[in-house]
Amino acid sequence: MSVVQTGAIAAIAFVFGDYATQLFALGTKSPVIYALLAVAGITALNIAGTRESKLLQNILTIALACAMLAVIIAGLSGSAAPAAAAPASPSSAPMFSQLALIFILLTYGGWNEAAYLTAEIRDARRNIVRALMLGILVVTVLYVLLNLAYVNVLGLAGMKASKAVAADLMKATVGDAGVIVLSLVVIAAALSTLNATVFTGARTNYAVGRDFPVFRVLGVWKEQSNAPVNALLLQGAVALVLVLFASMTPDGFETMVAYTAPAFWLFFSLTGISLFVLRRQQPVNADAFRVPLYPLTPLLFCAMCGYMLYSSVNYAMSKDPGSLGAQLGIGVLLLGVPLALLARKGAAD
Repeated sequence: MSVVQTGAIAAIAFVFGDYATQLFALGTKSPVIYALLAVAGITALNIAGTRESKLLQNILTIALACAMLAVIIAGLSGSAAPAAAAPASPSSAPMFSQLALIFILLTYGGWNEAAYLTAEIRDARRNIVRALMLGILVVTVLYVLLNLAYVNVLGLAGMKASKAVAADLMKATVGDAGVIVLSLVVIAAALSTLNATVFTGARTNYAVGRDFPVFRVLGVWKEQSNAPVNALLLQGAVALVLVLFASMTPDGFETMVAYTAPAFWLFFSLTGISLFVLRRQQPVNADAFRVPLYPLTPLLFCAMCGYMLYSSVNYAMSKDPGSLGAQLGIGVLLLGVPLALLARKGAAD
């Protein structure tokens, strides 16, 4: 409610703001203004109705997939880059493992959010599994092909020296007009991700409101728009505050990624651990969910999540830009412990 989804919304809003500013600047604070407008606008759209937000999501997702395929084709059909750069020195390995993986796995994130919509999906037991597997497959194929396109045109040395890899690829293959095209692609991607995160995040807050009396105000469903309006309002307000906070740091996007990372990997770890607990309990129905290669797969998942949790906390204690955001995220998470105990006590009463 206060870190993972809202922090992700703020981070994505900064991506939108940075690239929208490339097309039309609104002054010195242009990225922040665009970020605030994006959060407010997408939240308002979701409050207006689920049908409207779903229509926007479908349009943006199709447009984004087509645009990514165009970039991939341009990159793979472009002239090959010079020889690859030498491997990185051993001294750079810790930074790669502790920082680069956080951003890489963030890129692949989002596929799991289909699980937040189980109450609104037909035949959820079968279709959720399909959605999760298809989401992982499509994202992996697109992103691996995209990186192959980068390497083909720019080479490892060119990618390392680039501040905007995709923009440099488009400039090398299409010309200066390609940079504008790419900005539009990133804007579409940011809006699509922002809309999906706002949509799913509000559903988790709504579920909290239904489960815990202390948060009952969040468990209100507006039939007219078929949306959890109160949950959307709270989520939007927290995200706007986070955008304003991050705007006071050198890099708003990196600050918000660092803000969310420790909590994100902690809750992923807890989700994996809970599987071992739940499988020892009497299932609600006779057909318990099957876990392929159990217990190997959940053990591997938990080990990876534990390592990423360590990396994100270690990053929070470093002197790198964005560490302030990580420290704040950990602090907010710790403040949630007594609130969680209070909520549990209220539910028991």
